[in-house]
Amino acid sequence: MQTRPRLGQVAALFLFASLPLIAVLGCNSSRDPQTSSTVTNEEKAAKATDEPKSDTPSADAEHAHKPGAHGGLIVSIGLDSYHAEAVVEQGGALKLLMLGKDESRILEVEKQTLKAYVKAAASSEAVPIDVAPVPQDGDAAGKTSQFVAQLPEELKGKELDVTIPNIRINGERFRIGFTTRQENHEPGHASMPGGVASADERELYLTPGGKYTLADIAANGNKTAAEKFKGVASNHDLKPKVGDRICPVTLTKANPDFTWVIDGQNYQFCCPPCVDEYVAMAKTKPEELQPADSFVKK
Repeated sequence: MQTRPRLGQVAALFLFASLPLIAVLGCNSSRDPQTSSTVTNEEKAAKATDEPKSDTPSADAEHAHKPGAHGGLIVSIGLDSYHAEAVVEQGGALKLLMLGKDESRILEVEKQTLKAYVKAAASSEAVPIDVAPVPQDGDAAGKTSQFVAQLPEELKGKELDVTIPNIRINGERFRIGFTTRQENHEPGHASMPGGVASADERELYLTPGGKYTLADIAANGNKTAAEKFKGVASNHDLKPKVGDRICPVTLTKANPDFTWVIDGQNYQFCCPPCVDEYVAMAKTKPEELQPADSFVKK
């Protein structure tokens, strides 16, 4: 199975040029497991909740639709640390064009093959597709500023949910998700992200490993996060108050509706993808698991 990226920020949104794009999904992951032990929870929480600068968007602003130079949508990644333009051409090619903090600058990132999970909006089964690096003229060796994938024939022209669980940019990991469904949401709310392929997700949640035990699986109802939290909307509050529980992944305000038992402890998260990431970490890097009661805004 694919290991999920670990820690992150609020998710970025992609646009299909040939389809109407409305709702924003998920969380980005910008905290690297290799460096997490050198920064305290308090420092991370403070960083995540500092007063935003004028060029740092709120959750709502980050979800705004902006036109791109290629007919796609310019979206924020990692609270405006980076940007991307996503376009789907009429033939079904999905292109992801990487941009810097300054949207007019092309961004070269590590050459990597991304895994996207795509499903029709009415379906519960996701189809994995590879999004391959296709360097543009001028890209440095080992780098790419463009990724390209081809949608399966059965998904062309349909309303879709798409999740890219892991993209690495300058050593950091981010999660990106989007939907082409037309939905209305209350301000500040977003739909649950499309999950990974069900077989991988069930393996993640229903098999023990590391500090994620059989007792934890039973305590969580022998379900995946997508199953347990189906239909529950996420609300990313970037400014928790002192004493608030915070999400172990994004360090935004946690939601008790998204509680998950790991190592016999009740962890609270901001959205289901963060549960994915922390369960994966508890299984693959158990030494990095921190006590649930340590995730409180100081």
